[in-house]
Amino acid sequence: MKKALFLVLTSILTLISCQENKESKQENTKTYLEESHSYAQPNDAVITHLNLDIDVDFDTQVISGVATYDIVNNSSSFIILDTKFLEIEEVTADGKEVGFYLGTMDESLGQPLTIEIKEDTKKIAITYKTTAQTEALQWLTAQQTAEKTNPFLFTQGQAILTRTWIPIQDSPQIRITYDATVKVPSNLMAVMSAENPKEKNASGVYNFKMKQPIPAYLIALAVGDIEYKAISDRTGVYAEKSMLDKVHEEFSDMEKMVVAAEDLYGEYDWEQFDVIVLPPSFPFGGMENPRLTFATPTVIAGDKSLTSLVAHELAHSWSGNLVTNATWNDFWLNEGFTVYFEIRIMEALYGKERANMLALIGRQDLDDELEGMKETPNDTKLKLDLKGRNPDDGMNSIAYDKGYLFLRTLEEKVGREKMDAFLKSYFNKNAFSTTNTEDFITYLNENLLEKNNITFNTEEWIYEPGVPDNAAIIKSNAFTNVEKTLQSFIETNKIDVAATQNWTPQEWVHFVRNFPEDISVDQMQQLDDTFDFTNSTNSYITMVWYEQAILNNYHGNNVDAKIAEFLNTVGRRWYVTTLFNAFAKANRTDEALKIYKTARGNYHSVTANTVDEMLGL
Repeated sequence: MKKALFLVLTSILTLISCQENKESKQENTKTYLEESHSYAQPNDAVITHLNLDIDVDFDTQVISGVATYDIVNNSSSFIILDTKFLEIEEVTADGKEVGFYLGTMDESLGQPLTIEIKEDTKKIAITYKTTAQTEALQWLTAQQTAEKTNPFLFTQGQAILTRTWIPIQDSPQIRITYDATVKVPSNLMAVMSAENPKEKNASGVYNFKMKQPIPAYLIALAVGDIEYKAISDRTGVYAEKSMLDKVHEEFSDMEKMVVAAEDLYGEYDWEQFDVIVLPPSFPFGGMENPRLTFATPTVIAGDKSLTSLVAHELAHSWSGNLVTNATWNDFWLNEGFTVYFEIRIMEALYGKERANMLALIGRQDLDDELEGMKETPNDTKLKLDLKGRNPDDGMNSIAYDKGYLFLRTLEEKVGREKMDAFLKSYFNKNAFSTTNTEDFITYLNENLLEKNNITFNTEEWIYEPGVPDNAAIIKSNAFTNVEKTLQSFIETNKIDVAATQNWTPQEWVHFVRNFPEDISVDQMQQLDDTFDFTNSTNSYITMVWYEQAILNNYHGNNVDAKIAEFLNTVGRRWYVTTLFNAFAKANRTDEALKIYKTARGNYHSVTANTVDEMLGL
């Protein structure tokens, strides 16, 4: 703290006074919603542009520097930013040092940073450092990378973790542009969710620009020994050198995906669509950071079979990045729309049967989620109330797969032609802005349902638990044949290998995850001996097989060691939590804890915090 205490106390009293009169003083043209996951009060004072100047120090594992903001002040004497586990060293307003106050720490939300400003203040600058507790950052040793020669760093901001590496107004409804100067070791390259370099430079200083306004959770940084390889003029991949050609081949359809997406819902508005494949500790399948999707290496299967993830993150360029949920209670607007769009892209490129297989797997995931939430039915609504909870609690199959099912059912009701025209107009009208569930319903009624004299149970889908009775029925002929093959094996102990010759990984996943509860260890052994599931090179097949091995106490073909190895090297939260949950269901918690003791250090905080809670740690 650089100012005398009395200045801080004066500031707080002024803050209270200003709060009481904020309605009459509002000058901004945008009115922001009440936000339970951010301390910011953007109707009083809001950030509009960030200039970030930081140094990335791998020796100390600290990011330090200055975050400078252009602001709009609606006659307030303070502006509030979100911070968590940051060391704030100094704050200035229009170049002059001012008082600031860090409020009480909340376990999820962190601390409000209240900064003194004047009515005519145009810029604020915060000098700060990250700390060892910073949750958005994962610092990786050389041994945790593919090359094993240089360290690596990546950030993960969604939902409310950007505040742990940048002091910022961390609400999805606050969109800003940004510039950044990032200093890194000269043998490494930095990339961000912005205009990016295509090769290393000798200085280790990289400059970035994001000219389209984005919410804070989409500001992302990765630093490592990486290279770039173009797929087209506007698409390409970053990866470590030993993986680059493999990644390039796996994602070679990216330009075709962009074209298919544009054919559906309009022009791609971000100029560049690149993907960086990160080390395996990345906690998600992908993260839709604009211009540069972050992706897990678990999707590199060698046959493009898991590239629906790329279609999903591309779809976010419209639903999520272009049109963003205003609050995390409206998260389904990001993800339900994106799953719908993803499956439409996959259908356009690979056919309706492939799309239906993906949709049916999603429906099964939804049924599993609903079963697991029988005691908390309110969490199965699309519109959530997450006040007092971490918004991460709402990032599950309900938002994704119930959201998709709502839109698919709506499409079947109104017809695809009308649905596509509606969605295209929705993205166009709300481009580079935010929306909420209630505004979407109004737009839906006025521009699709009433316009075409159609009645639909929208509010039941959105505000009631579970899945309504009129849900679309998804069918897959391929999956029907898979089920027949499985049933025949269970009844006869004879597997029709010929029937499986041309199965896709989705068919194999469907086969494995639908084993009956009474499948025997001998049958598991027979299947493993025939198809070598334990050593599958497809991570999705491996994951569902390991889950079945745990649940059914199958220990053949060294599967226990393989499971332990998998959990020690893969940090993708979906995979990790699925397997640790299987250990819990099988009353094998001691085994899980033994593995977790060695594996936890390889996980990003997003994954580790979830498993900690699951295992009661």
